[in-house]
Amino acid sequence: MGEPARLTEIWRGDRVESLHLGHAVICSAAGEIVEAWGDPDAVIYPRSSAKMIQALPLVESGAADAAGLTREHLALSCASHMGGHIHTDRVARWLADRKLGDDDLRCGAHMPTDPKAAKEITCAGAKPRQVHNNCSGKHAGYLTLARHLGAGPEYLEIDHPVQKAVRAAWEDVTGEPVHGWAIDGCSAPNYATSLRGLGRAMAFFATAREDGDSPRARAAARLRKAMTAHPELVAGEGRACTGLMRAMAGRVAIKTGAEGVFVAMVPEKRVGIALKIADGATRASEATIAALLVRLGVLDPAHDETLKVLNAPIRNWRGMVTGHIRPVDGLTG
Repeated sequence: MGEPARLTEIWRGDRVESLHLGHAVICSAAGEIVEAWGDPDAVIYPRSSAKMIQALPLVESGAADAAGLTREHLALSCASHMGGHIHTDRVARWLADRKLGDDDLRCGAHMPTDPKAAKEITCAGAKPRQVHNNCSGKHAGYLTLARHLGAGPEYLEIDHPVQKAVRAAWEDVTGEPVHGWAIDGCSAPNYATSLRGLGRAMAFFATAREDGDSPRARAAARLRKAMTAHPELVAGEGRACTGLMRAMAGRVAIKTGAEGVFVAMVPEKRVGIALKIADGATRASEATIAALLVRLGVLDPAHDETLKVLNAPIRNWRGMVTGHIRPVDGLTG
């Protein structure tokens, strides 16, 4: 892996206190690099940023249509949601309509990050269910695909038909063989890929059309449009994915992943973006993706949602501004 580039700085007073390094790439629909910072061939785990790739077989196989899934369902299949009622009620109904339940999921349970939902569970002396897992929408999609394929319930096994379909789609849209795999936080296989490959995949999604000439392209367009139509389902209130997609009014689909990964699909520019912050910091990945979207002219740098992550103030416990999270000079264009 080549040397990472300076991407985001943490300022306190009049000096840089901390620095976040990383890799980023903007790719064209032809898979060519338009711009890059750091090493575009750096191999990473995309983590949850690649959920739209993992959802491709659900749509292109016909499973989504056979199950009557709507845009809301497709948005949830790409989501890292907060476990609020807006998310969990929909996933629970999705499962129930298929005569499936929480025990059929294989993602594990964790407390929701939605404050109201977490308070409800705590005050009731209850425990979170798997449906509260931020990846439960993706797993509901896996279950739906498994049933459509007539496959067994252990849909996370690497040789299961669901995961074989995911790997095939992954290698196709990234344009390269996977560089191995590891288990993600939700227990699903996550395939290692280069930043260039991930950017190429996002460019494929950016340029895909619902009247495209292949089932995969049509599926990609439907998933991208589901994300931009329902940004509140992709993440939740207060999250960068939701806020920035709203700020761009459906023009761009974006998705975060754990350990400082972020991607974007920019149809009007016919490009995809992929980035990885070397130290895994979310504050840096959010600032960097916003900077690159401003650079492309698709995100207003003065929008309230932009200002939450780009040149965002750092406040102390008294509310005093003590510093800022800033992109390096020149990153916004």
